[in-house]
Amino acid sequence: MKRVLSLLILLVLTTSGCTLYHVSSEDSADNFYPSKTSINDIAYLETITQPHEVIGSVVVNAERRQYISEVVDKMKREAAILGGDAITKIQSDATGEWKKLPVQELLGNAYIRANFRATVVVLK
Repeated sequence: MKRVLSLLILLVLTTSGCTLYHVSSEDSADNFYPSKTSINDIAYLETITQPHEVIGSVVVNAERRQYISEVVDKMKREAAILGGDAITKIQSDATGEWKKLPVQELLGNAYIRANFRATVVVLK
């Protein structure tokens, strides 16, 4: 019995430190853009000053307390699959289910999960 209990406690402690990400993307390009081989080929640009084409968007659903650098890496990986050169316009908000709670006035910004959305572009 002690062995089962200690294994259960070990399992709970091991899995409680895990972070779950859900990454999705939407391709809106008319042309085909080959995938990039590395996330190092993808830039994060706050503002784009050169000609570009928007080819899609990336959404990362993660715990709100995540470091933005980890979220940006997940976005860059998905943008590389889409064939983009850069991501821009990163926005964050709570997921729909957390915004629908009846006690939202009391909770304020105490939601647990957040959607991080970015636009994927190809530079011309």
